[in-house]
Amino acid sequence: MITRETGSKFKFMSYTISIHGGAGTILRTELSPEKEEAYTNGLKMALQGGEDVLAAGGTALDAVTVAVSLLEDNPLFNAGKGSVFTNSGRHEMDASIMEGKALRAGAVAGITGVKNPVQLARLVMENTEHVLLSGAGAEELAQMFNLPFEAPDYFFDTFRHNQWLAVKDTSGTIMDHSGEKKFGTVGAVARDEQGNLAAATSTGGMTNKRYNRIGDTPIIGSGTYANNATCAISSTGHGEYFIRGVVAYDISCLMEYKGLSLREACEKVVLQKLVALGGEGGLIAVDASGNTELIFNSDGMYRASVKSGSKPLIAIYR
Repeated sequence: MITRETGSKFKFMSYTISIHGGAGTILRTELSPEKEEAYTNGLKMALQGGEDVLAAGGTALDAVTVAVSLLEDNPLFNAGKGSVFTNSGRHEMDASIMEGKALRAGAVAGITGVKNPVQLARLVMENTEHVLLSGAGAEELAQMFNLPFEAPDYFFDTFRHNQWLAVKDTSGTIMDHSGEKKFGTVGAVARDEQGNLAAATSTGGMTNKRYNRIGDTPIIGSGTYANNATCAISSTGHGEYFIRGVVAYDISCLMEYKGLSLREACEKVVLQKLVALGGEGGLIAVDASGNTELIFNSDGMYRASVKSGSKPLIAIYR
C-alpha cells in the first residue's frame, strides 16, 4: 500500500494483480505432491513477476505482459512453451491483450514459433492500426520487431506429445489433460496505482484441433476485455461457449448498464448464463476499485492473486 500526498490531501494508492493457469484441474488422486508444488511454484513466480512491476510503480499493462510471459515460459501450462499439439503435430498459439484507459487492444491467432505470443499481441496493439492478426502475417510482424522465435523442439513436451499420439488418428479433440477436463489457457488482470486496468490471455488451444480452430482467447470481448470504467477480464474454458456468450464484455455491460457489482456480474455470467449455454470454465476479474473475483463453474482453476499490502492467494481446487 502506498499513500502519496497530493496538495493538502492524501490519496490512497493501491494495486492488485490476479493470474490463472486454466480452469478445470488434474484429479486430486492423480496430482502428486511434487506436481502440485510445481504448479504452485509456477503460479507464484508469475504472480511475483507481475507484482514486482506494480510495486515499482509500473503500469497494469506491463504487469500483465510480464505475468503472462512467465506463464508462457512454463511448460506446465498450455501456452507458449507448454502448448499442445494440433492434429498435424504443430503448435498453433493465440493471445490477446487490452488496456482499459483508451480501450486499445491487440491479438494474434494461429501463430507458430513465437516464444511469447502475448508480446506479439501487444506489438499489434502498439505498432499497428489493427486489433487481430493471424498466421504468417502476424509472424511477419514479430520478425520485423525482432521478437524471439524458437524451433519446434522448444515447444516439445513428452506429456503433451503422448496426449496427441493417443487421439491423433481420431476426429476428437481433448483439453489440456486427458481423462478429465482442464482448459489450457493462461491469463492475468491488473489494476495499477494510477487506477488503470489491463488484461491479457494466451493459449495453445485444444490437443488434436483441426482446421486452424481458434477459440475465445484472441477475441476481444470474449476471452479478454478491459475498461477503466468497469473491469478487466481474462477467461479460461471451452472457448466456443465463451465466444457465443461474449463473456468478458457481458460482465462489463452488466456493470455499466445495470449497475451490478463485479461479483454480481461475474456470478450471473459464469454461474448462470454460461452454465445455461452448456459452457464450462472460469475467469479472473478486477474492477476500477481494485476488487477482484476468481470465479469458475468447473472443479477448479489454477489461480493466484495479490493486493498491495496483502498476502498472496494461490489455489487450485475450490
